[in-house]
Amino acid sequence: MTEFWVSSGHHLAGRTESGGLAVTDALLLAYLARPELVPPEDACPAERALHARLLADPRRPVSRAEIAGLADPDAVENWEVILAFRNRLITARSIEAAYLDLVRGDLAGTPALFLNQLVHLILRNALDGCDDPYVLRAAELFFRPQRVSIGKDATLLADAEIIEAREAGPTQSPLMAMFGHEPASELDVLTDETAWTYWSRSDAFTMALNLSANPKSRDGLARAIEAWLRHLLGLEAHVEPLARIEDRDWRWFVGLDAEATRIGNGLWRGERAESEALTRVLALFRMTIPDASRVDPKVAGHPIYLLLAMNPAKLVTLKPQNLVAGLPLASGYA
Repeated sequence: MTEFWVSSGHHLAGRTESGGLAVTDALLLAYLARPELVPPEDACPAERALHARLLADPRRPVSRAEIAGLADPDAVENWEVILAFRNRLITARSIEAAYLDLVRGDLAGTPALFLNQLVHLILRNALDGCDDPYVLRAAELFFRPQRVSIGKDATLLADAEIIEAREAGPTQSPLMAMFGHEPASELDVLTDETAWTYWSRSDAFTMALNLSANPKSRDGLARAIEAWLRHLLGLEAHVEPLARIEDRDWRWFVGLDAEATRIGNGLWRGERAESEALTRVLALFRMTIPDASRVDPKVAGHPIYLLLAMNPAKLVTLKPQNLVAGLPLASGYA
């Protein structure tokens, strides 16, 4: 089996009997070693000592007095968030259970960075053994915001962080910039000819995805959605890309991001959508759930439509939690 997404920390986690991920000291130490969690150079001695004690024992209880003793009020707030997140992880029966508890409860106060790290880790587990680079590259949308470049024959999705770094640095060709070429055009695009290179760069996130001209890209996203639902909810679903929604009696939709939700809500209410807003819809999918007992009776037997869109800044920020909290599941399965 070819390895991928080592940066998820998948290899540091344990396994539960049900196939979920178990929190290990090694995984907690990897979190504590992340640049965002290492005290800055100007941190007070108390903060450095707290971090050192956690490195020695990542599960150790931390009292309110220890946190209150930090000199910087921002550091106090940051450590309250970090430790609340850690405590949620170590008290849950699995990392997947901790994520579901977050999504079904209150996400307020949980940084998007932490959520994306969880999704990265869980999806690596869900896709273990996957040998299709199109599925894996499309699945990056679940935890990596994407910048969209629209050309005559392509809608390219490129990792937003990679593009920002190229725009800020000397990487982009001055001549390309002069003529308005976006940095995404300088990245390799995933095709049948370049797919073999994905394995060596899966943690670099440097391949662009052609979402419009290559059907395998949208199909890859459909397969990733299926794997996510199967792993997290034990839900078997069939997801297929669509060119348009022709169903006049569509009962339910899920916006895969905030912009798609906004556009979908307007259409749901019967409002006339602005043509400019509709151009921001990048992909449509139809989901069917064979086991009707898993679906709310009001929707059972009808497809569920999924919408993916970019915002006015041409950014796609997929929210995988919408697939957990937004599906019309029957009571007892939600």
